[in-house]
Amino acid sequence: MPIDKPDFILYAQHGWADTGKAIASLANRLATPKTLVVSPSLGFINTWLRIEPLIAAVEKIAIETNSRYPNTPIRIIGHSMGGLIWLEVLNRHPEWWSRVESLVLIASPIGGADLARLLDPLSLGVGIARDLGKNRREIAEAIAKAIPTLIIAGDFDNGSDGTIPIGSTKFRNAQFVLLPGLSHAIMRHHSDVTTVIQDFWTSEKTLSDISEPELTDLLIQRLQLVSGITDAHHRDFSKAQVCFTLENGISICTWKNLLGIDHVFVSCPEGKCLYSGFVGWLHSENLQQTLQEIEREFTENIS
Repeated sequence: MPIDKPDFILYAQHGWADTGKAIASLANRLATPKTLVVSPSLGFINTWLRIEPLIAAVEKIAIETNSRYPNTPIRIIGHSMGGLIWLEVLNRHPEWWSRVESLVLIASPIGGADLARLLDPLSLGVGIARDLGKNRREIAEAIAKAIPTLIIAGDFDNGSDGTIPIGSTKFRNAQFVLLPGLSHAIMRHHSDVTTVIQDFWTSEKTLSDISEPELTDLLIQRLQLVSGITDAHHRDFSKAQVCFTLENGISICTWKNLLGIDHVFVSCPEGKCLYSGFVGWLHSENLQQTLQEIEREFTENIS
């Protein structure tokens, strides 16, 4: 039944290999009686092909809905690829940003999905893999400067939600919440996710403080800028060797697997892995060059 004057429009978008049923149940638990919930199902098969038609479909629905309710606030929830779709839609429509009260990204591989990069290492266009492997941090960080943004990630196996590495979900200017024990699929409708979103909505939502990053953050950001790098799981950290260590105890470690894929890790003084990533064969030289630049830049801090 149409709502004459919704209190807000709630867009809820499902991800890859999914339909709108689970994310719609989450949205309906978050909605008030006067909320207009828009949770389109894009087609299970379609989510295996290309992301562009999916972006276009959501964009079309949003244009029609926003035009019908021009003065109504907007809230957005995206699970996995659904979050990536909405980043692309918002990037195309900055005129909507002032209406968006919040953006919630649940288990979304903003830095690029490692499984997708492994399936399509040369970005040749193997199904949806090329699109899911794309790094969208620059887009996300720009949007989060203008829209209060929440990242929700799950830690199912001490490094990922079983599908998406925790590191891939992170970017600057957004709030971050990690939920231990939750797998990728269950986060579409889990009660803990509902609670986190409700708390975010009822809190005084201000844009995250954009302060000067600490050295660890600078190192991670520098590595994430390496051409072709993908955020990875921490599971291979124990195999890595220290490349160099700063006097504050932060170490850069590296490891090459049996296929010749170069991995890089950042660890804290206590030996805990803070970041892990890998590059394919085509970008190994880029990584090595960046490591040499980091070592030269911080020469005065090398112990």
